[in-house]
Amino acid sequence: MSEDAPADADAPAAGRADVWIEKYRPERLADIKGHGDIVPRLERYVATDDLPHLMFAGPAGTGKTTAAQSISREIYGENWRDNFLELNASDERGIDVVRDRIKNFARASFGGHDYRIIFLDEADALTKDAQSALRRTMEQFSHNTRFILSCNYSSQIIDPIQSRCAVFRFTELEDAAIEAQVREIAETEGIEVTDDGVDAVVYAAAGDMRKAINALQAAAVMGETVDEETVFAITATARPEEVEAMVGRAIDGDFTAARAALEDLLTERGLAGGDVVDQLHRSAWALDLDERATVRLLERLGEVDYRITEGANERLQLEAMLASLALEHES
Repeated sequence: MSEDAPADADAPAAGRADVWIEKYRPERLADIKGHGDIVPRLERYVATDDLPHLMFAGPAGTGKTTAAQSISREIYGENWRDNFLELNASDERGIDVVRDRIKNFARASFGGHDYRIIFLDEADALTKDAQSALRRTMEQFSHNTRFILSCNYSSQIIDPIQSRCAVFRFTELEDAAIEAQVREIAETEGIEVTDDGVDAVVYAAAGDMRKAINALQAAAVMGETVDEETVFAITATARPEEVEAMVGRAIDGDFTAARAALEDLLTERGLAGGDVVDQLHRSAWALDLDERATVRLLERLGEVDYRITEGANERLQLEAMLASLALEHES
């Protein structure tokens, strides 16, 4: 913590009881980090008051909801909540939601603005019937309502809806954007964070700003300084070198040592099988392998990821992958 922090280390710093992902959510488009190609186009829509239906597609924590709320704030000002309806399709995925709540909001009388905004988060969770109803609703109320759809996978949205929207693809945030936000929050909150602590937060976040801010807040309450060890412990993330060493042992033919390293990650460190696969994928090209061996490793990771997603035993699948790497060395 900074020198101005209270003497009682157990006492929370000012503002630390807040949920930081909301406290530091940008309120204007210009404050959104990491999307220099998307933000200017959205600002142009707002400036010309010519907002089409929009679709934001991309991974979690990349700014889709923030962008939708910022658009509404800039158009409606202090009354933005009165003109902005947010629904989460993963919770309310039936056709009745489209026919009732959306239509009632779109039909409601209002003054001062030409249209209201309906933000449908996780729209790819809507059933096909609900999406068909949504398409008809978009047609019926296009004169006084604008829809912003957010999804992880645009391929799950039916073509008639996609063709009615301007599609913006939010990619995983670059490390520099996450690092800048982490350092800015740490300075504002009076947190002492080491350089390796920042690097650990950035690595654990993997392009997800929300995950980065949550990791920083969780690590900040563990001690006076946020360092690498604290971050990796809080986020249940393995150091890249640990993952690389595990695979290296398997490739060298030492399956017993590789399996022991995997056991430590799953049991002692608390990583999920999917997390191990993700970290292996991120480290694949950092391993001292020739290109052909790296391609084979990626092929096996894809197969393991699919099987775990389909419900297979994650420990068994990961051990089988390490075993196949070890056997390949013997052959």
